Parts: sequence; C-alpha cells; structure tokens
Amino acid sequence: MRSYSRRLLASAALAALTLPMAACTSDKPVSSASAAPAGPAAREDKGTGAQSKFFMQADYDAQMAMRRAQPTGPADKPWEQSIDPRPVDTAEYKKAGPYHLCFSNAAVNNPWRQVGWKTMQAEVALHKEITEFTALDAEGKDDKQISDIAELQGKGCDALIVSPNTTATLTPAVAGACPKVPVIVFDRGVQTDCPVTFIKPIGGYAFGAEAAEFLVGKVRAGGKILALRILPGVDVLETRWSAAKVAFDQSDLEVVGVEFTDGDAAKTKSIVSDYIQRYGKIDGVWMDAGATAVAAVEAFEDAGRPVPPISGEDQQDFLRKWSDAKLTAIAPTYPTYQWRTPIIAALKILKGEQVPKVWNLPQPAITQENLATYLKPGMPPLHYALCGCEDLPGYPAKWGGSS
Repeated sequence: MRSYSRRLLASAALAALTLPMAACTSDKPVSSASAAPAGPAAREDKGTGAQSKFFMQADYDAQMAMRRAQPTGPADKPWEQSIDPRPVDTAEYKKAGPYHLCFSNAAVNNPWRQVGWKTMQAEVALHKEITEFTALDAEGKDDKQISDIAELQGKGCDALIVSPNTTATLTPAVAGACPKVPVIVFDRGVQTDCPVTFIKPIGGYAFGAEAAEFLVGKVRAGGKILALRILPGVDVLETRWSAAKVAFDQSDLEVVGVEFTDGDAAKTKSIVSDYIQRYGKIDGVWMDAGATAVAAVEAFEDAGRPVPPISGEDQQDFLRKWSDAKLTAIAPTYPTYQWRTPIIAALKILKGEQVPKVWNLPQPAITQENLATYLKPGMPPLHYALCGCEDLPGYPAKWGGSS
C-alpha cells in the first residue's frame, strides 16, 4: 500500500481560481543593477515604458535560442524531453528500492497547480517501486514551506522534490537539505546549484515573445495594442512582459495601454471596455497569462466590435471560445506536464542514472493549425490542455472530465 501524507487544500477558493500561473514569485533577481537591457531591448519604447529591472539580457538570449532548438527524448513524451541537456552523474545517490519520495509543494491555489498536482499523483501511481509518497502543501506561505522542508528531512525520504513558493527566501532551506538528501527542484528556481537537477519549461521570455511576435505579424502597421498584465513585481510575469516589450519596441505597433488586471475576469472586462470606448478600436490584445482571456473577448463582443488578434493560454475555456468564435489567436503555454518530470527524475537519480543539471522542457504554443489537437471534449473549463495526463490512470475523471 502506498502511504500518502498530505496537508493539501480540498478545494481552492473561488477567488484563487482567477490566479493564472504556477510559477509566480515576487522575489527579485540577485542583482537588478546588472539587468539594464542591451542590444534590441535598449531601443526607444513604443508606449511600453521602461524595461523591467527583472530583465537579464543573457537569460533572454538563451531562451530565444531554446525556442529554435530541437529537444532530445521520446517524441510522444515531452515531459521526458530536454533542450540542450548537460548530464550530471548520480552514482553517489544509487540505492536499491523500494523508495520513499517526498514533495514540498508551494501551493495548490490555482487551476494550473491543481491540474499539475493531479498529474504528479497519477505519475507516482505508475511506479510500483515508490511505496511511500509524502507531500506537504505550503499554502503559498514561505515560512510554512521552510518548516515543511525541515519536517520532511526527518521522515526518511530517499529523494526530496521542491516547488519553491519564492526563490530567494526558500534558497537557504533547499541548500540546507541538499547535503542530506538528493533534491529535485521544479517550476520555480532557487539561488543555489546544489539541487541535483532543476526542471522547468523554457521560461517567461519565450512565453511573452511568442504572443508579441504573433501580434506583430497579424496587426497592421500603426495598430493599437492593449497589454494586459496580472501583477507587477512577479518574476515570471515580468520576464514575459520584458520579452514582449522588446518585440513591440522593434515593431510599427503602438502600445496604447499596459494595465494590471489582478487576474480578475470582471476587472479585465472593464479595462478592455474602457479602452474600446476611449480609442474606438483596439487592434490587438497581449496577455501575460490567459486565465481571463475569455473575459477580454467578451468585452469586444458586448461592445459589438470584432475581436482583434489576441493571446491567451491553454485553458479549455479560451480554446473553446477561440474555436467557436473563429478568433485570430495564439496560446503560449507553461506546460502542466512538467509535474510528471520530477518523479521520473527522482527515480533516475536513485537508480544512478544521469539527468540534466538544468532540465529544460519544450514549451510549445497552440496555434490555429494545432488548435483542434488541444481541444479536449468533456474536460472542465479550467483544465489545462498540456497536462500530459491523457495516458495516465484515471483520465479523464480524476481531472474533472467525462469520457
């Protein structure tokens, strides 16, 4: 029998469902002084304002290169693929099973994390050599996660998986665990290289650039762009906007507004309505996360205006709206299938197999050409299409769907 120790929320509050992304953290980079943009990012802005202090040219360049790279690994299992893998030896961690895996989770306070958590549990169920899986939920609190990591170190874990709530604050706790147990970090990073592997999709710059470049290609020169952001000071969202700013500043488009929505559908709809009234026509909408994309679309519909090119994300409600309303759209993704990878990585490490030091997962975009592939009949509106869960036991019911 598998033993599960979980202090997890039975269900997220309704308000939390509006928060879009898992990787949000308010930690700042180690040195914001070195973040001054160079090259294309230094061009005169086109209504986009100053470049974010979170912008790091080297990271931007690396992610732009990874967008064009071919990942290695099984073609039908993107959660096992890696871009530019630099393998590390794990012989020192090799031990005979069965295994006790432990997981310190930042939270399950939004739909993305809820889908991911279900996917991770289903991945665990595939592996008979995992006889115990202990998971603690930090409920979005740094101090609780620090305590959780300390508690897990006393439970005889063979490997510790961590999805940090924030980066800098959790770094000492992760660094303290590394000498005692092999640590796997995913989704959000820490400021130490002591984890055996760090698992993540390409990143925020790739997400933001994908959406902005789409609008640059679809909107006529001089067109008016409205940029909708969730919150300021959140690193993954800041890098998404940083990359979009680079693209817009090099284009012939005019960004007429950069507004924060707090991830609230009603506020999103109100902001878009105000801009339609102010300008008469908005030619494109860029979003740093797509949970409220349907609300933005509805603002145009309510005003009797055609919906302009827009970016969203891989939630089913947006994909369905896109298909039904025949929108001109794109959905960059932050794939939920990454929740499978830490379990796979932990087992590889405990079996002495090499893993990438930084495990960069592919980060595909949903386009008109592949939209039908990601529409999942019978799945709930807030289900994420890139869950990588279709082959897992209990699908679709465990993810709230019907066959």
